[in-house]
Amino acid sequence: FVKCDLTDIEALKKAVTEVENKLGAVRVLINNAASDERHEPEDVTPEYWEQRLRLNFSHHFFAAQAVKPAMAKAGGGAIINMGSISWHMAMEFMPGYTSSKAAIEGLTQSLARAYGKDRIRVNCIIPGQVWTSRQIMEIMTPEYEKFMTEKQCLPERILPEDIAQLALFLGSDAGRMCTRRNYFMDAGIGA
Repeated sequence: FVKCDLTDIEALKKAVTEVENKLGAVRVLINNAASDERHEPEDVTPEYWEQRLRLNFSHHFFAAQAVKPAMAKAGGGAIINMGSISWHMAMEFMPGYTSSKAAIEGLTQSLARAYGKDRIRVNCIIPGQVWTSRQIMEIMTPEYEKFMTEKQCLPERILPEDIAQLALFLGSDAGRMCTRRNYFMDAGIGA
């Protein structure tokens, strides 16, 4: 592992260089870091807003920008961004997060067009409510689980492994013609 603060763009670029020096070109990049901290719109300061964008969005662009030259020289690859169902559902209690996640879908579109000529595929996975250990401890009350599963078409829980399987497909040769798309993994909850 190479650890870095993703909100520090120079540290992020150095981390990419370190990985490339050790392992060669990054062929699959998964941009997944984010924080869905709940907050009320009236409590958001300019500093908090900028911090949410740096934490949830900016590193997606700068990580893609950093891996692109070597990925292109190696013959292509895949960039997979993680979006969120939250903004599609108009969740009101985290505007910094939902705005950032909406922006990721726009970035995915733009980079897919810009990088496609180099055989770099860019897609976005849009998870629904994923049952991670943190979500279980912090958010998942029995009432919230009932609310979510009643809204979903499929009544099962979405697990981290479900998201990983889609990412594996998109990053593999099996997904070689998939680009500029948003893939919902939300059990049909949709907007």
